[in-house]
Amino acid sequence: MTDPTKRFPDDFGLAWVLLCLAFCAHVADEALTGFLDVYNPTVIAMRGRLSWFPMPTFAYREWLIGLIVAVLVLLALTPFAYRGARWLRPLAYFLAAVMLLNGMGHTLFTVLGQTVSSVRFPRPAPGFYSSPLLLITSIYLFVRLRATRKAGFEWSSFRGGPS
Repeated sequence: MTDPTKRFPDDFGLAWVLLCLAFCAHVADEALTGFLDVYNPTVIAMRGRLSWFPMPTFAYREWLIGLIVAVLVLLALTPFAYRGARWLRPLAYFLAAVMLLNGMGHTLFTVLGQTVSSVRFPRPAPGFYSSPLLLITSIYLFVRLRATRKAGFEWSSFRGGPS
């Protein structure tokens, strides 16, 4: 059982849910600011330079539905994050890293005003407004994962049994 005198519980649930909500806000930000109008031409330009470039292009509907499903799946994992599930930790590290890089990318492209030389856009870049949320919440998830790395409690400790 978690010691009530501790300042933070031995889980990363709050950090997880905050990053998921920041991701949700970011999806809305990108959808409302024309992200695909920059993303798709960037991918096409990158494929022209690097034939192996692995990123796909998207139609608006499939892109938005895919991201909504991703957000919902991640939010559905929240109870496991609150339980400090060990198996979720690698995904949490991966999610935090991807979202940190995503936030940094939108910020960098806002400063540059372009993604590649042939794809310019008026500043700020699409998705920029929610980038600080991604940066803050991904760093917070990293901090919570590090702080709870030895706690490692699972289902049995959540139910009050031995770990």
